[in-house]
Amino acid sequence: MKQYLKENYKFILSIILILIVFSIRFPYYIDAPGGITDMSEKIEINGYDSEGSFNLAYVKEYRATLPTLIFSLFNKDFKVIKQDEVMLDTEDYEAYEMRDKVLMDESISNATYVAFKKANKYIKELSNKIVIIYIKESSNTDLKVGDEIISINNEKIYNKDDVTKVISNLPIGSKIDIKVKSNNKEYNRYAYIKDEDNSKIIGILISNLKEYETNPKVNVIVDKNESGSSGGLITALSIYNSLVKEDITNGLKIVGTGTIDLDGNIGSIGGVEFKLKSAVKKKADLFIVPLGENYEEAIKLKKENNYDIEIFGVSTFDEVIDYLNGKN
Repeated sequence: MKQYLKENYKFILSIILILIVFSIRFPYYIDAPGGITDMSEKIEINGYDSEGSFNLAYVKEYRATLPTLIFSLFNKDFKVIKQDEVMLDTEDYEAYEMRDKVLMDESISNATYVAFKKANKYIKELSNKIVIIYIKESSNTDLKVGDEIISINNEKIYNKDDVTKVISNLPIGSKIDIKVKSNNKEYNRYAYIKDEDNSKIIGILISNLKEYETNPKVNVIVDKNESGSSGGLITALSIYNSLVKEDITNGLKIVGTGTIDLDGNIGSIGGVEFKLKSAVKKKADLFIVPLGENYEEAIKLKKENNYDIEIFGVSTFDEVIDYLNGKN
């Protein structure tokens, strides 16, 4: 062994150096078309079958290394994005992943609620958590990411709006007392109200996580590499379609993207160009996208590339249902 190392040390050192250089991560991410996923394969529910399908379009995201950056130079479908366009100012990769995972859980929860309510099926709230997913560097607080807010100044907090209401009624510079739960223990924390763009804030982002009892029971299968809130709309549509007799797919392959809140409002997302490319590549009949910049970008891409696909822009869940019912 000693003789082998002596004779080949230059080669071995070169290999080690190459491995080190190729594993260095740069402050960039690389986005690319990811494909589509048939949501009927991910939603477990005893419901009605469908002739068509609701499909979630997704983006593949790579952390930038020397090989992926070089490859991106020769692949027009790859887009290099600065890290600060993906992460918030105080986040590391682990915190970014955690935030995206929580947002996906909230998205699935919202989608379940909207679908069952629209279908007039039984749904009952079992638990409700207001969880901190991000704290700005400029904030003056001892709150921690992952804290579950219980009350502010002894006022019980039930949703995101409650936090805003409490803060809006207090002067800038006020110190507020916040009771939180973390690792099954309760703590008393604080935060100071600040002014930002003429709005009162304490410098946090929160997520409203709810669990429901439903009839029929529903379970959404989540893979380890999945995250983000952009699947909310399609998840809601797929669940709803399983709950009602009418097949609103009309036998079409439908691809879509968009966030959804508890009121059924559809929000904008990132990566429209990659998601539309995936839909076209998989020969989808219809691409559903949030109205506004997302829709305008999709229409522009369709014209520039002569894509053979119908594009529908929406702002609410009800609009999608009405549109699909109108295709019958």
